[in-house]
Parts: sequence; C-alpha cells; structure tokens
Amino acid sequence: MGFNVKEDGNWRSFRHRNYRILFPANTISNIGSWAQRVAQDWLVLELTHSGTYLGIVTAIQFTPVLFFSLHGGALADRFDKRKLLIATNALGAFSALALGFLVITENIALWQVFVLAAVLGISSAVDAPVRQAFAAEIVGHDDLPNAVSLNSANFNAGRLIGPAISGLLIAAFGTGPSFIVNGISYLFAIGALMLMNEKEFFHHDRPKSMTNVQEGLRYALARPDIYVVMLMVFFLGTFGLNFQIFNALMATKEFGKGPASYGLLGTFVAIGSFSGAIASARLERFRKTRFMILAGGVFASAVMILSLMPNYTAYAFFLPICGVTALTTMITANSIVQVNSDPAIRGRVMGIYLLIFMGGTPVGSPLIGVMAELVGIRLTIAGCGAIALLATIVIWIIYKDRVDVPDDISIAAVLKSVNRDKNN
Repeated sequence: MGFNVKEDGNWRSFRHRNYRILFPANTISNIGSWAQRVAQDWLVLELTHSGTYLGIVTAIQFTPVLFFSLHGGALADRFDKRKLLIATNALGAFSALALGFLVITENIALWQVFVLAAVLGISSAVDAPVRQAFAAEIVGHDDLPNAVSLNSANFNAGRLIGPAISGLLIAAFGTGPSFIVNGISYLFAIGALMLMNEKEFFHHDRPKSMTNVQEGLRYALARPDIYVVMLMVFFLGTFGLNFQIFNALMATKEFGKGPASYGLLGTFVAIGSFSGAIASARLERFRKTRFMILAGGVFASAVMILSLMPNYTAYAFFLPICGVTALTTMITANSIVQVNSDPAIRGRVMGIYLLIFMGGTPVGSPLIGVMAELVGIRLTIAGCGAIALLATIVIWIIYKDRVDVPDDISIAAVLKSVNRDKNN
C-alpha cells in the first residue's frame, strides 16, 4: 500500500503500517462506543423517565476524569502506551459486557447502571490521555496534525453509524444487544494493539523517574497558546457539547419520538461532525488559537439557534451545522495542544487538557438535567449556548493578543522560565 505525501497529503498518516492496523479497529470500537452511549441514555430513561437521572448517570461516567486523567497523562509519559491501552480497553470491555448481560437477563437496576458507568469512566479517563499521546509515537511529529484530523474523522464515523444501529437494535430487541456490541468491539482494538510493530514506533526519551503532574501544570500555565485553548474547551465542552442529553430530551419530551428517532438524531450530528473532521485535514494552516476562539463563537451561536427549531425535522436537519462547527473547533484545539507540547511532557499536558475538556461534565450534566425539568429543554439549550458564547467573547477580549507560540517552546526552556519567575 503506497502513499505519496504530495498526492495523498490528507491521508499521509496511512504511510505508517501501525496506523493502518489501528485505524480500522478503532473505527469498529468507536461504532460500539456510540451504540452504548445511545443505549445507556435510553436505558436510564426507561428505568426512571427522568432527565435529572439522565444527567446524573452522565456525570457519574465522567467524574473519574477529575481523579484519573492527570495520572493517566503521567503514566503515558512514563510507561509503554500500547500496554496501557490494552489494559484500559479490557476494562471497558468488561463494563460493557457486564451491563449487556444484566439487561438481557432482566436483572438490571439503576444502581448497577451507575456502578458500571463509573467503571467505564475510569477506563476512559486513563485511556484518553494515553491514546492522545500515543498518536505521536505511531506517526511521528510531522504527521501528527494529519493523524488528529483522521482520528477525529474515525471517531465521528462511529458516531455516524453507532447511534443509528443502536436505535434500531433498541427498537427491535431492547438495549441489551447494544452493550454486547460495544463489549465485542473493544476486542478488535485490543487485537490491533497486539499486532503493532514496536520497532516502527517514534519513541521519545522517557523520564527516568515517575513524572510529576505539577510539572505539567506549570508548563501549561506558562504557555498562553495552550492555556487559552484549555479555557475555551472548558466552556464549550461543559455547556455546548451535550448533544446526547439535548437529543434524548428533545426527542422524548418535546417531539414525542421513540428510540429509532432518537438514535437518528445522533447520526445527524455525526454527519456534520464527520464532514468537519474530513475538511479539517485541509485546514492545518488555520490551526491557530485565534481561529479556535472564533470557531468556538460560531459553534456557541449554532447551539442557541438549535433551541429554536420548531419540529423534529427542522431540529434534525440543523444538527449537522452544530456538528461541523463543533468538530472544526475541537480538532483545532486538540491539534494546538498536541503539536505545540514538548514530547517529553505531552502525556501530562493531554491529561490536563482532557481533565478540563470533560471535567465540567460531572457538574454540567446534572445541572442541564435539572434545568430541563424546571424550565424546559429549549430554554436549557439556549442558555447553554449563551453561556458558551459569552465566555468566548470575554476570552477573545482578554487574550486575543497573547496567544502567539513562543520562539522556544521546549520543556526545559519553559520550566526554567517558570522557576526563575518563582525565585524572583
């Protein structure tokens, strides 16, 4: 399989054999993950008929990010990333298969959903920073921006297919099979990781002793181009990227639809997200912090407009616009943080990034569920978009002239500067 960098620039990561092995396996795993997300939300609604509990289970799944993502980043900088990913995928498979078994045998209770959501959350919290940092070892620094775009396209290809499959499975057989599908999908990822050739990795020197999380925090805080991006993704992630909750409550409470129609809404989001991920491969030269801030403002505005859609059809057809603006923003953010971080500390920086990106969910999700019960889902969506937009405007005003990448961005130079400032 030959690739020419000049002719196939948008696909140049596929020049690397290890990437070609992992990419299709991750596609299958992503389809399973999105199938489970839809099934889990529907299962909670079946058990409770409550938007508040839907928000709570989402919060439980993302709470482990607060406790484990920083340490996952430190592990990524210290240990073999491939072996760590095999372990996290095995834990995710256990959680999904156990939940599927309980549902199919009709022994499921809400507390079991909560426990297994927490187990999956622990797996994901460690997995995410390791996986992000692993990309550079698979394709190298030069192809990393391209790999970020392709990985996002992969993730959203799963989002394109998984919700629709899950909706059909739920309508025909209930939620159980969707969890089993996800559990099996993890095995493909594990198999691909075991087949990779370690000799072809782009290794960077690992620290000789257990790395320090505080060192990663000091590094990020000394880099305006990075910490401004993290500030943006906190507000956009916490208040804007809640389509699972938005869609579940709009489908059931506002439009009176069933599981197949709900699953289809996820596919409409994914159409835009997938398109944005593919297009972003051509937009590498625009991946600057200023562009990310402006793109975030467009996304926040799209969320506000979404709340005004009068019926199911209009709502569904506007979702791709939300998807493409969201993915353009998030791919830009992810690329800025990964590419601009020193390889020796990239795992810890990605752990901080993912903590901030997903760490607001344990607070935001229950709040969205409660607000939907109190004032309605439309006003809740509009309010989330307004908060994200206001934050974007404030960040732009304060930081637009402070986000240039410094000439010397090595970890040694940045930490030396930080320590000098502390001593003074």
